[in-house]
Amino acid sequence: MNILNTTFNTPYHTAPFSKISNEDYLPAFLKGIKKAKAEIDDITSNEEAPNFKNTIEALDFSGEELDRLSSIFFNLNSAETNEEIQKIAQEVSPLLSEFSNDITLNEELFKRVKAVYQQRGTLDLSTEQKTLLDKKYKGFSRNGANLSEDKKNQLRDIDKKLSQLKLKFGENVLAETNAFEMHLTNEDDVSGLPEGAKEAAQQLAEAKGKEGWIVTLQYPSYIPFMTYADNRELRKKLAIASGAKAFKGNEFDNQQHVLDIAKLRYERANLLGYKTHAHFVLEERMAKTPEKVEHFLNELLEKAKPAAEDEFKNLEHFAKELDGINQLQKWDNAYYSEKLKQKLFNLDDEQLKPYFKLENVIDGAFTIAERLYDLKFEQVNNVDTYHEEVLTYKVTDTKGDLVSIFYADFFPREGKRNGAWMTVYKPQYIKNEVNDRPHISIVCNFTKPTKTKPSLLTFNEVTTLFHEFGHALHGMLANTTYPSLSGTSVFWDFVELPSQVLENWCYQKEALELFATHYETGEVIPMALIEKIKASATFHEGMQTLRQLSFGLLDMSWHGQDPTYIKDVKAHELEAFEGTKLYPDVKNNCMSTSFSHIFQGGYSSGYYSYKWAEVLDADAFEYFMEKGVFNKDVAKKFKDNVLSQGGVEDPMVLYKRFRGKEPRPDALLKRAGLIAKK
Repeated sequence: MNILNTTFNTPYHTAPFSKISNEDYLPAFLKGIKKAKAEIDDITSNEEAPNFKNTIEALDFSGEELDRLSSIFFNLNSAETNEEIQKIAQEVSPLLSEFSNDITLNEELFKRVKAVYQQRGTLDLSTEQKTLLDKKYKGFSRNGANLSEDKKNQLRDIDKKLSQLKLKFGENVLAETNAFEMHLTNEDDVSGLPEGAKEAAQQLAEAKGKEGWIVTLQYPSYIPFMTYADNRELRKKLAIASGAKAFKGNEFDNQQHVLDIAKLRYERANLLGYKTHAHFVLEERMAKTPEKVEHFLNELLEKAKPAAEDEFKNLEHFAKELDGINQLQKWDNAYYSEKLKQKLFNLDDEQLKPYFKLENVIDGAFTIAERLYDLKFEQVNNVDTYHEEVLTYKVTDTKGDLVSIFYADFFPREGKRNGAWMTVYKPQYIKNEVNDRPHISIVCNFTKPTKTKPSLLTFNEVTTLFHEFGHALHGMLANTTYPSLSGTSVFWDFVELPSQVLENWCYQKEALELFATHYETGEVIPMALIEKIKASATFHEGMQTLRQLSFGLLDMSWHGQDPTYIKDVKAHELEAFEGTKLYPDVKNNCMSTSFSHIFQGGYSSGYYSYKWAEVLDADAFEYFMEKGVFNKDVAKKFKDNVLSQGGVEDPMVLYKRFRGKEPRPDALLKRAGLIAKK
């Protein structure tokens, strides 16, 4: 019996990772698809007239085993992959894509869904049921159910190709990240590096049987070197290696994949009657249209660009004065920004890191969640994990009832992709009057402990942990009936609100005093440092905003127009970046070829959503600031109207119910120092 096709006989029905072998996956997927197809056949062969329960609800609860299996497998492919898993992913993805098409292009099933949808005015449905009905109908109509047979076949072909291309794109980025290492043997080459970063680089070299230090493109290695290393030539070498990922004309080159993905998405959108991929995507977002997104990005650009240009001029002047640098390059940005920040605020990450021991920051995030939302986190050892470094927690409410199982995976490994993300192993839903609780995970790439020091986080890593934990709370506190509307299953430009709003607590004295204690002395972070953190929060905000806007505009340039005329990835990118450019271009670097957010992840036509959600989060946190950052009433309103509601209603309706009004960008612009505070 394949364990993946059974009900897991484990604590809280958690995934039995240690009992799964790679050979189990393909047969389990084949069986899971067969079972899910049988569940669909049961719906279509039902002789009763189509109604909400026997068609819409039955459809939402179908394929549960397959969904669970997919969650386990594809999460591992991101967090603990190897060549064998990647090969299985290439085999399985087209099968899943085909199965998905088998559902959305199933005429009998669509007839039943359409029949219920056409009666919607006469049905006595709850708000959640109306949303589910609308979502299911659009799931068919937006994915080809109304197409002719030959066009349906065309759509199947496109989807199959896209699923394989996106996987290959991600594999290439990971391979290129892992392939590069900079081996240093001269002490002068690591001049400027903090002791912790030096020790980590030395340990990496030791682990590979080498003398000296090894620096890689993994973030905990890359970022400190770019920020602190005095050797400009080595920073240049590292920056160029990072920027050239999958842009070297070798077996891992992604240029053709970028062109193919963009063109196939465009063809798909046209086939479905949409002008571009962005028009298709944004129909189901708060922003609604590419025109509105571009207006939003350009409006922020107008406010941020003068500030960014002033900041850049100041940085140029500072670098020239300090080191005689005549032309600032991209590999100078983090280094001189950090030096200038130290000069202006007498603050650097090395002063702060002793106060941000990873375990303390985790406890701080838990304490804040307890103060706001009455949650209790207990570390447990009876939940199986896919790697020994993964921590597991049981999350309960004030009555002791289970809220969620929570996994946390904090350190980089060769089998883990860069960055940080939140994911779901099992969603929340209510079935047969039982509220089935979710299994949520966050995955990060933080600085590992060394022989002499625990894992001490940079302030940026602290905000990253809070960001992902904010997503996790959105998943944990889910309280909806249907799995497809649960937790983070919301409009993409709304999903970043819970994550980004939680970052604000990292800047508040009342919150920092709960967890920012010196790892050796136990001393609470001094008030003077807190003031400096707050004062420096808007340092180079114009440049940071410009950078984010440039990514959003690049995304829209690939997806908001006809990309079939684009022949040269780099030339197209240069054109897209023209209005946001500060630094000279590096000819053998390209961002698109490793822009996993939009070419592998779910952010195509959606990168703007980070800024969109910042408007929401600044406006939402302003409400907390007015009433108190641990105000129970505001926290309850946020929990009841945002965190627990998933995709039950239009996000603007939910937001206005929490806030009492629509959000305006003023709170964000004030917080960023881009307009004067009143």
